[in-house]
Amino acid sequence: MDTMTLWHITTWEFAALACAALLVGFSKTAVSGANTVSLAIFAAILPARASTGVLLPILIAGDVLAVITYRRHAHWPTLWRLFPAVAAGVVVGTLFLVWADDAVVRTSIGAILLLMAAVTIWRRRKAEADEEPDSVTTRSGRIKARSYGVLGGFTTMVANAGGPVMSMYLLSAGFRKLGFLGTSAFFFLIVNVSKVPFSAGLGLIDGHSLLLDAALVVFVVPGALFGKWAVNRINQRLFEQLVIAATIVGGLQLLLR
Repeated sequence: MDTMTLWHITTWEFAALACAALLVGFSKTAVSGANTVSLAIFAAILPARASTGVLLPILIAGDVLAVITYRRHAHWPTLWRLFPAVAAGVVVGTLFLVWADDAVVRTSIGAILLLMAAVTIWRRRKAEADEEPDSVTTRSGRIKARSYGVLGGFTTMVANAGGPVMSMYLLSAGFRKLGFLGTSAFFFLIVNVSKVPFSAGLGLIDGHSLLLDAALVVFVVPGALFGKWAVNRINQRLFEQLVIAATIVGGLQLLLR
């Protein structure tokens, strides 16, 4: 029995999943947050809860490629500040998954993503008026890091949707393009790997999901290579606009599905 028969998916559905995997690679090396579209595709073709388990190893593959590409640009003080709050968010997200159904998960994450996009747009306009972005070293910056960290841990656990939340945080903190990509690459590699035992414990990762992953992960590589080529041709303002737009689209997809 082949992978497609095992999951009861058609050739066209597999092609859509392959395109979603390619987009994961692109999002990891170019426009972080764009993989919310991948999340929506996986959840539309596969059972919503099961789709998170299938998508997680594909995201990890993209994270590895992103770390290889942008490892010199990570800002570790920001990462260390985020991790404790993210860990708390992952635990809360795991407990949430124990009782929440697919509809509750989709609505919750979609609403959070749209709220984060709105807050980030407001903060960036305020920063432009002040001519200085909100620093991660200030008291308000530390509070914001904890808030976004908990939300990021929660959303990444329940729907692999932490990318847009953390994108909003890094943009609002004033990160430039390469620092943004390098910091988010290490952040999500560490966080996604730490989620594997939780996902396996919930039955979201098993032999069937890994078999489908083996067939899809190869598509992540060309997406990552294209992202690496494209990011050098995207100016900072357009980069930020694309990240915010991808977040809004992802949030609307989750709310309207």
